Amino acid sequence: MHISEILQQRQPSLSFEFFPPKTPKAAGKLFETIRELERCRPSFVSVTYGAGGSTRELTHQLVLKILEETAIPPVPHFTCVCHGREEIEDILENYARAGVRTILALRGDPPRDRLDYDRAGDAFQFAGELVAFIREFNESGRHPGGGFGIGVAGFPEGHPETQNRVLEMDYLKAKVDAGADYICTQLFFDNHDFLDFRDRCELAGITVPIIAGIMPITTPGGMTRMAELAAGAHFPAKLLKLVTPLENDLPAFAAAGVDYATEQCAELVDHGVAGLHFYTLNKSDATLEIAQRIGLA
Repeated sequence: MHISEILQQRQPSLSFEFFPPKTPKAAGKLFETIRELERCRPSFVSVTYGAGGSTRELTHQLVLKILEETAIPPVPHFTCVCHGREEIEDILENYARAGVRTILALRGDPPRDRLDYDRAGDAFQFAGELVAFIREFNESGRHPGGGFGIGVAGFPEGHPETQNRVLEMDYLKAKVDAGADYICTQLFFDNHDFLDFRDRCELAGITVPIIAGIMPITTPGGMTRMAELAAGAHFPAKLLKLVTPLENDLPAFAAAGVDYATEQCAELVDHGVAGLHFYTLNKSDATLEIAQRIGLA
């Protein structure tokens, strides 16, 4: 089923993100998590792709396992960095044969051990070029299911490398015009940022569904990691006042973080959000509780 049809089936849509495990033990634990969250009947789940394609095979393996052993449509992340045109084409053909129907097209980051990596040798410099190439692949008729649906990233708080917010919206519009079917946002903690972003998208003529990226805070360490993963993300004073006094009481900290995310999600649903996408960090408890509280489980 095409992603456009999937997003129409359930409004708002509910989806989760996982990263590929690196050990057999972690793989077993992750699939327990996926089985737990499958009870929510998610619209899809996405699987991350390491910097520079560093988790390429692990991503592919997890996507295939989800395809074969669950009823959840998997959406692999796919980046431009460190990939030539033929290599990208091979990956698309493999996913097409496996039955993957949607891809999240990203520019991506260079490998962490190669920060001086020269991108001049990459087939594509920007996500919009990758989107256009996937669309060409679709039009070639090589996908037995009729082609890939395509997602792209959006940044409610602004792209960390684009200070000009007007220019940033032009770039996003270019990705959509190249063939993107939906936008999935970076995580955020202030709904005003998302609602303002959505309004600016509408003004720019962007009409595809915009799915909100949510990450519940459950530990002080997780909060620090979120700040590292999402460069530029800010924590509203309301959130900090709620969790900071509880840093030495981990159960209370986790409960407060879930309460905040639940309130955040409920407000987004009230404002007609197209979908909620949870960055799970490969855990199920907080996400499952929030989904149940807001009536999406």
